[in-house]
Amino acid sequence: MPNIDLDAIDRKILKELQRNARISNVELADAVGLSPSPCLRRVRQLEDAGVIDRYVALVAPQSLGLTVNVFVQVSLERQVDEYLERFEAAVKEWPEVMECYLMTGDADYHLRIVMPDLATFETFLKEKLTRIEGISNIRSSFALKPVNYRTDLPLGA
Repeated sequence: MPNIDLDAIDRKILKELQRNARISNVELADAVGLSPSPCLRRVRQLEDAGVIDRYVALVAPQSLGLTVNVFVQVSLERQVDEYLERFEAAVKEWPEVMECYLMTGDADYHLRIVMPDLATFETFLKEKLTRIEGISNIRSSFALKPVNYRTDLPLGA
């Protein structure tokens, strides 16, 4: 998707929606200094352009007993299409994998996985991750506490 030129009003709209996606159009229009009709038109344009990807509810992981964040680095035997596609297809199927990035550097992939406890992670590791053909190395690090967690993107001025 190409970069979209956002003006100051678009940025205000996005900041407000990132803070509270359930804000009413009337409240949003008031917050950004527009009347409701032009505000709704701008929101629809941002949606149609793909700037607004989707609306979600952020659930507190602790409230569901998901208290363990594991960051996993995975190295493949070789970075060939067959191995990359196999690995990516597998991790897309696992709801525990919150994020997965193809990387440069020491590891081929970095994953963030949420779990209720270490025993569940051990089972995940043994029954899922290590069973993917083509993996040469797996390194896990456990988060002790979140220091900074954001979902709102920096939008500048």
